[in-house]
Order: sequence, then C-alpha cells, then structure tokens
Amino acid sequence: MTLQSEIKISRTAEAPAKGRARRYRPGRIRARNRERIVAAAEQEFAQHGFRGATIQNIAERAELPKSNVLYYFSNKKRIYHALLDEIMVRWNAVFSEIKPEDDPAQALEAFIRTKVELSRRYPVASRLFAQEVIQGAPFLKDHLRTDMREWVRDRAGVIQHWVDEGRMAQVDPVKLIFLIWSSTQHYADFETQILMVENKAEYEQRDFDHAADFLSGVILRGCGLEPSKP
Repeated sequence: MTLQSEIKISRTAEAPAKGRARRYRPGRIRARNRERIVAAAEQEFAQHGFRGATIQNIAERAELPKSNVLYYFSNKKRIYHALLDEIMVRWNAVFSEIKPEDDPAQALEAFIRTKVELSRRYPVASRLFAQEVIQGAPFLKDHLRTDMREWVRDRAGVIQHWVDEGRMAQVDPVKLIFLIWSSTQHYADFETQILMVENKAEYEQRDFDHAADFLSGVILRGCGLEPSKP
C-alpha cells in the first residue's frame, strides 16, 4: 500500500520555446522564499521559543534579507501562525480525504503510518505544536475552537458511518482520532524519554517501521479491523 504523507508539488517546468527567453515565474519564487522562511522559523522558535525568537535571526537562518521576510510576513506572530497552520495541514492531509465509501482499515492505517512517518521527518514541528498546546494554545485558541473542531466532527462523522454500517467495531470516533494523534506524535514529543528508556543514542528507520506496524496492529484490531501487515 502506497501512502502519501503530504501533497506533493510538481517541480517540473515546461521547457521554454526555441528562441524565447525562459519565463519569469514570480509565483514560484514567492512560494520558495515562503518555504525557506517557515523552515527557518521552525528552527528559531524551537531553539528560543516565541518570546526569544527574532525576525532578524529567522532571516539569517533563511539566508534572506530581513526586509524580504517582512514582505511575506508583517510580524513574528504571523510567521508563527503560518508555521502552526502548516504543521496541522501536513499532519491531517491524508485523513482529510477519507469518504464513507472508503475501506476503514486502509484509511485508518494510512493515517497512522503517515503520522508516524511525519514524527520521524518533522520532530521539531511536533514538539513546537505540543509546547503551544501545553501553554494553553495562546495563538491557536480560535483555530482549535473553529476549524479544528469542525475538521474533527467531520472526520468523526465518516468513522461513525463505518460503525453504523457494521464495517468496524463500536468505537468513539473522536476518541479514536485523539488516540491516533497522541500515540504517533509521542515518538517525536518524547524522543528523549524513549531513547533513554530503550538505551539508544538515536532513532533508526527500523524503530519507526516497528512503531508503525505496532500501532497499526493494536489500533485497528481494537476497532475490529485487520491491518495490512502482520
């Protein structure tokens, strides 16, 4: 089963017509610069927190002039919001597409495995989000009460449809989403604890493969479903 962890953007450009200069694509440059700024901000906020982070440091990490950063984001708060939004979109993209006619085992397993892979690829982002929520979600309260609440209700509705049709066991759909979020993000948020307890210096790919297999098996069987792998 091939899993998509995030929406891929094609980077293939059309070859310019013969004798014609290559077209200038400001949209692509803007997107690339914005990605650089958000990636740099992730490291800056992780190291210094929101209060200690500065736009100047973010600009230096992104290797862009400070004026360029301010062109895309008028202040530090907007950069932070953009970073948190990107984290949540990235996490939930694969489960945002599920439909009542989909196979529940395949859909849930794809969600679990994608979330484990994202914990491997973006551990800093996961810890930043956890820190924001632990502090009372000062920058995310409105989003959690509106967009995120609606997303969870909508996705829970699809799971409830599967339950009502007898395609999976009687489970609380919202609690199931919480369980998948927490168990998969645990490998990023509590990396230090896990490595110390397991007496490891760092994670290896097989650690995440095993975690994905284990969580898929336990969660799906708890839902009366069978995972694709033993």
